[in-house]
Amino acid sequence: MQMNDDDITFIPGNDTPPLAGKLPRIADHERGVRTPVPGVIQSVGCTRAFAAGGEREKMRAADADRDRVVEFLNIAYSEGRLARDEYDGRLENAFSARTYADLDQIVTDLPVTRATVVTPVAGTNGLAIASLACGLAQFVFGPLAIIPAIVFGHVARHQIKRTGEQGAGLALAGLILGWATVLLGIVLIVVVGLAMSVGMHGTMH
Repeated sequence: MQMNDDDITFIPGNDTPPLAGKLPRIADHERGVRTPVPGVIQSVGCTRAFAAGGEREKMRAADADRDRVVEFLNIAYSEGRLARDEYDGRLENAFSARTYADLDQIVTDLPVTRATVVTPVAGTNGLAIASLACGLAQFVFGPLAIIPAIVFGHVARHQIKRTGEQGAGLALAGLILGWATVLLGIVLIVVVGLAMSVGMHGTMH
């Protein structure tokens, strides 16, 4: 005897009454829990039993199976493999399909579509942007922005090497502006010091 109830199939030859001891398994099936049943092929959230010698094509399809076929048809239509009327007809057949054989007939003449690997684009490091901004801000706000430009630039370059983010050029530009201002300031201090030293030496004579 064979009975189907929510994708649960009992194996022929079982002398146990059909519903004896099955209610806990049915409850577990509704909750998506795997139930250890001998001779049963189990999947996540669904328990399917294949009788010996049974054929896949005769088994009832689930909503998830129909959704996969619909997604497959959407891809085929977007690639131009199906005309509008063909797409509409197959879509209607997919929603009304009852067995795996019905679903197979809908997509049997369509090639298997390979998943397209999308490489995520790395974003720009925030500290690199801040380094360049501080390097430019020193011309407006004075030397207060020099130290942040240098610190942010060095930290940003270390982070970019580790994470692969973009913005290495921005961090380098901020470092150049910051260190250039520091060197320029040192040169000015040295020149002013020499000038004052020469002036004081001249007044003494």
